[in-house]
Amino acid sequence: MLDKIFPKIHPEGYKFLIIAALITVVLYFFSGFLGLIFFILTIWVYYFFRDPERISISDDNYLVSPADGLILDVSEINGPKELNLENKTFKKISIFMNVFDCHVNRSPCSGKINSILYKPGKFLNASLDKASEDNERNYYKIINKNGEEIIVVQIAGLIARRIVTEVKEEQEIEQGSKIGMIRFGSRVDIYFENYNPIVKVNQKTIAGETLLACKN
Repeated sequence: MLDKIFPKIHPEGYKFLIIAALITVVLYFFSGFLGLIFFILTIWVYYFFRDPERISISDDNYLVSPADGLILDVSEINGPKELNLENKTFKKISIFMNVFDCHVNRSPCSGKINSILYKPGKFLNASLDKASEDNERNYYKIINKNGEEIIVVQIAGLIARRIVTEVKEEQEIEQGSKIGMIRFGSRVDIYFENYNPIVKVNQKTIAGETLLACKN
């Protein structure tokens, strides 16, 4: 029960939590009101960087959500040109993470990290379609147990200024395992072929647990 009320936080969050707490203490000596405001902000920082345990289905007949958030788009589209996949047609699901969602991202399948590509860019609102092509982003090409390409793209948003990677190329990963996080408000896109989407636009997702697609 305590784990649900006080979940562990991601290592990226400790410095932000300490800074927020110190500012709260200093401001409290000058103004109780400002101290209260920053105390609430400190609680939000803790909440933002939470890193709860997730239980995945462990079945590669399904793809699980790489992010907590809201599904913005389910469509067919050409693959990312940055990975030389623009001549292949993929199904794509886009998930928007607001500042109250957990921002730890997870692998949708078991397999191997074939490549990781970071692309600098703008910081448009992550809910816009243009964000997939214009914003700062990080691509993961995962080869699943069937030799299929699953692409996960972390996209920084209007407030986000750093994408954190927790895996490396050639690393074997399990379905639902952590691959990284994005600081503050962002988006994750997932591209795949031989699966059928089983979710709809405006549906909420939980990283590592919500089933996004199933095998044809």
